[in-house]
Amino acid sequence: MVLKRTLNRNVLLILLLFVLAANYSLYHTAFGDMALPKNTNIMVLASMIDLALIAPVLFLTWKRKLNWKNLILGIAGGLVLVRFLIPMEYLAPFEAITWVGFAVEGGLLLLEILVLVSLFQYMPNIVRSVKESSLPVLYSFSTAVEKQVKSYPIIRVICSEMLMYYFAFTTWRKKTPVGPNMFTLHQKSSLIAFQIMLIHATVLEMVGLHWLFHDKSVVLSIIMLILNVYTVIFFLGDIQVVRHNPLVVSEENIYVSLGLMKRMKINLSDIEEIIEEPAQLKQKLSKDTIDFIARDMEEVHPDVILKLKQPLEATLIMGMKKQYSKVAIRVDDPMRFKQVLKEKIENM
Repeated sequence: MVLKRTLNRNVLLILLLFVLAANYSLYHTAFGDMALPKNTNIMVLASMIDLALIAPVLFLTWKRKLNWKNLILGIAGGLVLVRFLIPMEYLAPFEAITWVGFAVEGGLLLLEILVLVSLFQYMPNIVRSVKESSLPVLYSFSTAVEKQVKSYPIIRVICSEMLMYYFAFTTWRKKTPVGPNMFTLHQKSSLIAFQIMLIHATVLEMVGLHWLFHDKSVVLSIIMLILNVYTVIFFLGDIQVVRHNPLVVSEENIYVSLGLMKRMKINLSDIEEIIEEPAQLKQKLSKDTIDFIARDMEEVHPDVILKLKQPLEATLIMGMKKQYSKVAIRVDDPMRFKQVLKEKIENM
């Protein structure tokens, strides 16, 4: 059944690629020049329907995000794509229609700029809330932003980037928090060492590629330099998030994260079952399971899997949100973690 659904989704992606490839070849290949009739208006109109309606529907259905809001944005984006894909000599009779796409996308861009302005307008209040909160910055910052500004995707991305720069540059002198209800996830793994190796590799690549492309293309050289610098900053921030944000079991919640890639707040009352059976822990994790396991050179398994009463939301890279029904966790002190977790659940 799962295989059938996967195949159906792949068919949608194949159809989308076919629509794009067919319309591109129609206007940008020798075969397309021969296939186009003298009166191209009907063909151009058909291409506009393909690119501004069929393609967005296929893409949104494949992504499982088909709704009226996304469809309107998809149609607008399709009209913009029409402007770039179909030569103006053919598109001239329908040029006015394509400006609708630019108008919608421009309005969306303006809205996002206004949202960003409001974010920075409320930033003093957000910083004050973070300082007053007892939660780690990784959680209190996002919570404060959501209270002050509506949670738009662009806001989540900007907040994710701000957290990355904050941890990469401002936390090196701070001590790693410790406590009876705090549990590290990385100390018995090679996660930090592996990330340091990646930083070294990125720096070497940055030097090599910058030297290689500098004489051939200054623009490409600068772009590669910026991407590599960003990658190094990301790894530095990720290391610091891992070091400064151990798993915390409070009176009501579990706060667990693994670097900048994923974090989650789990209410203890939402835990239906604590799975400790070794045979189950060694099985392959299902798609509805998020894991907080520091990767090692050898295969490792979770210490516990928390089965939830209902799917809960996790924050992933770039502030993306996704719901999971199970949470797999591996800590450096599993016995104490299980003891504290069970005690907290029993005392609720």
